[in-house]
Amino acid sequence: MDIIVCIKQVPDTTEVKINPETNTLIREGVPSIINPFDENAIEEALRLREKHGGKVTVITMGPPQAKEALKQAIAMGADDVALVSDKAFAGSDTWATSYTLAQTIKKIGRFDIIFCGKQAIDGDTAQVGPGIAEWLNIPQITFAVKVELQGDKIKVERLLEEANEVVEVPLPCMLTVVKQINEPRVSSLKGMMKAKKTEIKTFSAADVDADPLKTGHNGSPTRVVKIFTPPPKGGGEMLCGSTEEMVSSLISRLKERKTI
Repeated sequence: MDIIVCIKQVPDTTEVKINPETNTLIREGVPSIINPFDENAIEEALRLREKHGGKVTVITMGPPQAKEALKQAIAMGADDVALVSDKAFAGSDTWATSYTLAQTIKKIGRFDIIFCGKQAIDGDTAQVGPGIAEWLNIPQITFAVKVELQGDKIKVERLLEEANEVVEVPLPCMLTVVKQINEPRVSSLKGMMKAKKTEIKTFSAADVDADPLKTGHNGSPTRVVKIFTPPPKGGGEMLCGSTEEMVSSLISRLKERKTI
């Protein structure tokens, strides 16, 4: 069983800062963490490996400082890690990011399952995992809350708003997981010692045979035009009186504003 987990290093949500000129996140000098949903993805991959055997490889695309996230993955129990880092990837949107990660997975070779967190807390798009599946032309199941391997197929329970859905697909496939799927383990002392000694291999755009027209700004069809903080809403007004009086008053005010 060969399992790949795609993770992202994100700014601590209490320290998010925006570059007003480029409209992009300022990552340098900002405390960073593994995207919380991705920790659940790592944990689920490790549980499958422990039950069925195999290998867990964790990859991430980002600046050199993202090596720290990969070291944490090793400390949790990952067998191998890889950083995809190149100036050519700067400014990548979810389309370009998913393409680059898919190219990296092709470079790594054989895989049975790809795990991703359901979304990143800095972008909240939930698009990269499904995008990887599309580039690789494999089945995908999102919002997984329970995973069960059954031979050359996988049975997944999906968390929906009002009910859960059970889906079965053949391997290889891509799964995104929600936080309810498990509780990520605490890194062991042995794992932390291994992480400290591990040399993180880095792939460049050339190493993964990335098309320059599909990476970075060149490969990103979306653009952030403006980022701003919405103005605070004005204070509301409390209606008083009986139900009939409040309804009558509300209707009058709505008519004054030509809402009705």
